[in-house]
Amino acid sequence: MNLSFESEPRPVISISGVSRRFGAKQALDNVSLEVTGGQVLGLVGANGAGKTTLVKHILGLLKPATGKVRVFGLNPVTEPRGVLWRIGFLSEDRDLPMWMRVEELLRYSSAFYPKWDADYAEALREQFQLERSARLRHLSRGELAKAGLLVALAHRPELLVLDEPSSGLDPLVRREMLEAIVRTVAEEGRTVFFSSHLLDEIERVSDRVAMMDRGRLVLCGPLTEILESHHRLTLRFARPPSQPPAFAGALSVKGQGLEWTVLCNGALSEVSVAAKKLGAEIVAEEGASLDEIFLARVGRSATVEEATEEKK
Repeated sequence: MNLSFESEPRPVISISGVSRRFGAKQALDNVSLEVTGGQVLGLVGANGAGKTTLVKHILGLLKPATGKVRVFGLNPVTEPRGVLWRIGFLSEDRDLPMWMRVEELLRYSSAFYPKWDADYAEALREQFQLERSARLRHLSRGELAKAGLLVALAHRPELLVLDEPSSGLDPLVRREMLEAIVRTVAEEGRTVFFSSHLLDEIERVSDRVAMMDRGRLVLCGPLTEILESHHRLTLRFARPPSQPPAFAGALSVKGQGLEWTVLCNGALSEVSVAAKKLGAEIVAEEGASLDEIFLARVGRSATVEEATEEKK
């Protein structure tokens, strides 16, 4: 009798123990992360957390000081030809040849990708309402972002890498771009590595989430599990505690007097036992948002704009 066993899916992106320093700044600190095929991983962190530096390692633009990066099982630094044609990339910088017209950009870009789909590119151009004859330098910021996304999607890449793709865009353009990304992922099962400091974007498109702070990975897992395992509790005491309530799994504590709000991680049954030991009653329990979870774990909002050296 022949027995067949399904092997574990091979990761599209494998990052193991990667560190990188720019002068006195530790941009990446022993980061390990895997993204399997068909997965949408959202990487969230405040500006300066190390997201762009990690993306540059995935694209082979930086060599790890320590650790290892593999994309499709290949080293993107030493084997770029086997990696880059399979990736669609868009960043907030766009980096498009501004002297070209839209139709020239499409012809130019098609030469780099053996699997460029001209019909799909035209459908995207119409969807994004980009005039063929329009020069890129005359396009609005939102239109440039759409042109960049068109180029990233038109060759139907196996891996789509997005680094703050909608940063600085108005809400309407952001929504259009996200819808295009979601549609591509849903219809074709592409693997997506999506980096952003906008948590609503991450929450909308991702099935797994990784949180970064000051070059470190502080949390990683399926989005549903992260949301389900974090709770916002209201504790009420018979008499005011002498100090803020603290117990295993409590990430942030706010309040005063008899009533305190605690954001915690863990099983509710264990949290209830811990609260009772402190002499408190849980009078309200709600799920925590991704923004609240990030703030509790990092101590600052992901949407705060900060100066950073990582884009140098």
